[in-house]
Amino acid sequence: MMIPVKLRTDYVGSQLRTLAKQTKEAAFARRLLALAEIYDGGTRTDAARIGGVGLQTIRDWVLRFNA
Repeated sequence: MMIPVKLRTDYVGSQLRTLAKQTKEAAFARRLLALAEIYDGGTRTDAARIGGVGLQTIRDWVLRFNA
């Protein structure tokens, strides 16, 4: 089992949800909502369900978000 990549610490879930509401791009909003779920203590599996993607894609999103 792999160790999950940690999310950066300068954001919280509520901030990402606010950004998701403000964007007009559905795919970007899905990514933000999935990451917000992780910030709020949800599992990566829950985030994948919210984003409509697999676990590898969630890992990729976390890596891009951290960059």
